[in-house]
Amino acid sequence: MKLRRKKKNTNGAPKWMTTYADMITLILVFFVLLFSMSQINLVKFDAVAESFKNRMIFDFYPSPLINKHPTEQSKIKENGEKNNEFELPLEDPDNMAEIQKEEEKLEDLKKEIDQYLEDNQLNDLISANETERGIVLVLEEQLLFETSKAEILDSAKPFLSKVGTLLKNIPNFVKVEGHTDNRQISTYRYPSNWELSAARASSVIRYLLSNTEKLSPERFTAVAYGETKPVAPNDSEENWRKNRRVEIVILNPVNES
Repeated sequence: MKLRRKKKNTNGAPKWMTTYADMITLILVFFVLLFSMSQINLVKFDAVAESFKNRMIFDFYPSPLINKHPTEQSKIKENGEKNNEFELPLEDPDNMAEIQKEEEKLEDLKKEIDQYLEDNQLNDLISANETERGIVLVLEEQLLFETSKAEILDSAKPFLSKVGTLLKNIPNFVKVEGHTDNRQISTYRYPSNWELSAARASSVIRYLLSNTEKLSPERFTAVAYGETKPVAPNDSEENWRKNRRVEIVILNPVNES
């Protein structure tokens, strides 16, 4: 009987792989050692980095623009100075005349309101101020509303009717702003000063539109500021009264916002 030869076990990597792995490991250690011993020349590095900061890949020289609207300054060359080709053109004379005309209308409107306030002894309750925004009419609460309410009182209706008549003759946009003092309100109808100030501003606009013919509602905006924009410290009855107000802002067309 013949004896069977045992088959050799061929599992695992070949023997040469062990030598190869040792060589790769030694090479890696060698390069790590070289890197750890190297030093960077910071002076040269900074110089190279700075050269990239001050140089673009493509140099760009824009072509000079033709100034179609030259200004007086750009027409004159003195002391070898170069013309400013990027200077804004002069304002259109026609546009400037229109702006001046609108501002004169606002001035006339303010004069008429001031005269009305003086004739009707309302200067203590209403003030008219000329600001960058336009003409600002400040109406105190006691003229317009009962405490914590937003229904227009009869005492305010003649003046509001006068304002509506004046607004009918000009195209300006109008912003009506409601303001309160810092004392909190909490009712079913007005849970906070935000709702109260919004309702008061809306009531004024609604009265103007309802009692003035040919007054476009698109011109009006109601704004509620609550207690956030006081005109006096909220520390006394007098100052609380000043802060409870409605402002009618007849906007200047130049700065309408």
